Amino acid sequence: MGPSLARRRFLTGCLCCAGAGLAASTGIGIACASEGAKTTLTPDQALDLLRRGNDEFKVDLPFHAVMGRQRRVEISQGQTPFAVLVACSDSRVAPELLFGRGLGELFIVRNAGNTVDTAAMGSIEYAVAVVGVPLIMVLGHERCGAVEAAVKVVKENATYPGSIGQMIEPIVPAVLSVQGRDGDLVDNAVRANISRTVARLRTASSPLLQKPIAEGRLRVVGARYDLDDGDVDFFDLA
Repeated sequence: MGPSLARRRFLTGCLCCAGAGLAASTGIGIACASEGAKTTLTPDQALDLLRRGNDEFKVDLPFHAVMGRQRRVEISQGQTPFAVLVACSDSRVAPELLFGRGLGELFIVRNAGNTVDTAAMGSIEYAVAVVGVPLIMVLGHERCGAVEAAVKVVKENATYPGSIGQMIEPIVPAVLSVQGRDGDLVDNAVRANISRTVARLRTASSPLLQKPIAEGRLRVVGARYDLDDGDVDFFDLA
């Protein structure tokens, strides 16, 4: 496929998702995956699959997700994930395992503190507008190191080397919003950080998210993973 054809096909897909004005302004020359199949799951069905997968994970039921060579071949020419997971980079938080899913089922955006910067937002928009994902889940977790660092910034005026400080900055408002609240400050901040990201995605100015949310084709929810017992607490479900 030549570059000009690839670009025309991509722009055609964008026209369906966000209108001619947005499509014409992108100028992105990649082939559009919307030409292939997309998941037929609704947002609620996608959320239910994640719930059931975690229920099995936390009681050590057998892992049933399809893996191996046959699955690799099956999805080699296209992907049909049913959820975007905006998750933390923490090695203890592996979304496919926590929800019992296999290759090609989850579109995962990971960084320390499960925040959304420009790169993360672009990845989310791609998953929704091009790949056709019906559910976005912001997944934080117990004792998150990035949130703990943000708490130290607020309470101790701590500083961090390299780019770590800049990475933590978006989490600081979540810490400030729960200061003085009953309970553990770090855990309260973890939940507040999740909720802030959920709210940001629900109200994002991007038509690539606004339109499917307004039409009920896309849902954004929050969740917190418990490192000790493996349970995922789903909240901010509205």
